[in-house]
Amino acid sequence: MRTSDFEYELPEGAIAQAPAQPRDRSRLLVHHRSDARTEHRHAADLPDLLAPGDLLVVNDTRVICARLLGRRSSGGAVELLLLERVPGGRERWRALAKPARRLRGGEELELEGGGLRARLVERSPSPDGTAAGPWILDLLDPEGGRTPMSELLERHGRMPLPPYVRRPRGEDPRRELDRVDYQTVFARHPGAVAAPTAGLHFTPELLARLEERGIERTSVTLHVGEGTFRPLGVERIEQHTMHTERYELPPAAVAAIEACRARGGRVVAVGTTSVRVLETCARPDGDLEPGVGETDLFIRPGIPFRAVDALLTNFHLPRSTLLMLVCAFAGRERVLGLYREAVERGYRFYSYGDAMLLL
Repeated sequence: MRTSDFEYELPEGAIAQAPAQPRDRSRLLVHHRSDARTEHRHAADLPDLLAPGDLLVVNDTRVICARLLGRRSSGGAVELLLLERVPGGRERWRALAKPARRLRGGEELELEGGGLRARLVERSPSPDGTAAGPWILDLLDPEGGRTPMSELLERHGRMPLPPYVRRPRGEDPRRELDRVDYQTVFARHPGAVAAPTAGLHFTPELLARLEERGIERTSVTLHVGEGTFRPLGVERIEQHTMHTERYELPPAAVAAIEACRARGGRVVAVGTTSVRVLETCARPDGDLEPGVGETDLFIRPGIPFRAVDALLTNFHLPRSTLLMLVCAFAGRERVLGLYREAVERGYRFYSYGDAMLLL
């Protein structure tokens, strides 16, 4: 298949810049695959749309405040996006930088008004080895290491919002709101640089109603990386090299899924990230193997689903691997038709937008 097979038109105004308030008032396009029936509801209706005995599988990763603005010693502006810690380095990180080409190894940067500093080490190669990749840098505490770096990032860093969510570069009136809005109620384990956005539609009140209805919940972890927004650089999707992301499927989650199947319930993945964990760990017979590791699984049309019965997901970018995953689950023509209907009905798209439930 070609990348262009996953194209659709979206008006600029349909890209959500802030979430619904409260979160569970977001709109929900519900599609029943068995009879091609579509409903238009809200996330708050999930207890009525699911059945007692169903199991929600959520991603409990926590987004780190990985975006840092600062200045070089020359006075020029610089922006960093932390990607991940380098193994063996206490506070050594891989990071994207702007303007990357002008920076030099050994240079020190003042970040967020002096709340943090960074010393550039070297430019790493790109994954395919054909160009320069992210910078390797050491994060420094100006106070001499008296405060844990995780606390300093939480205090001084900014949420790494995707590029289609527009915010001013300097003082941002929504900066503190985004710290809450771009984090799910399930967030527990820091490590993501993008939110598992299907989880953004849940509130404590909605979770309580789901529990009262007899709909259970379990957690997996997938630390969403910057590759989630990376466009495909090939025309034939089979030639695409998928980015890797760290995951954990706990034994407790496997036990919950086995119990759900035994009682005849449905395994409902909350988001493509939860799908990726489950399908990575699924054997050919559908049984799951708990574990910790990295996955580069590329789910696209033709790839079978072994662990997931239903999917709650946001609306994704054209030509993206996330859209391809959803098309693999419900069929390309069907999904693109639902996207066209969502556009016509004024649904809001992408990270802060509305959602779709595929049953």
